[in-house]
Amino acid sequence: MRDIGTMSNTATTATTTANASSSDAAWYAASLAPMCATDPPIEYLPDDVPLYVCAKCGTHLALQDEIISKQFTGRDGKAYLFNTSINTDLGRREQRQFLTGLHTVADLLCRGCGTSVGWKYVRTPSADQRYKEGKFIMEVGMLHKVNNW
Repeated sequence: MRDIGTMSNTATTATTTANASSSDAAWYAASLAPMCATDPPIEYLPDDVPLYVCAKCGTHLALQDEIISKQFTGRDGKAYLFNTSINTDLGRREQRQFLTGLHTVADLLCRGCGTSVGWKYVRTPSADQRYKEGKFIMEVGMLHKVNNW
């Protein structure tokens, strides 16, 4: 009788292991699928243009020609102001106090890895700051230059 119990436990263990394996395979297959069917695809720029990429994952983020100013400071040091960006998503809008006043901004997230690379100026407090509205700050420490220029 003891042998039957052992055989029964062995069979149960084998069945449980088989179910876990199929469950693991289903989880793995699901992890390869896109996060959301409506997520925009990642865009890649031509190899012959100077650009900036995410330091963490290498996703293309901006063209060098889109830099407006290199005279900005981010949370962790030097930052650039860009006219446009690609492969980025925006976080929640919030008010932040900067040296130039209270601005409405949204965090700028790399679409490839979700890392915060800077922010977008949504609204500025005064007319002399309006040139920033709709523009993007990217922190130099979160970027890499590519194409050997």
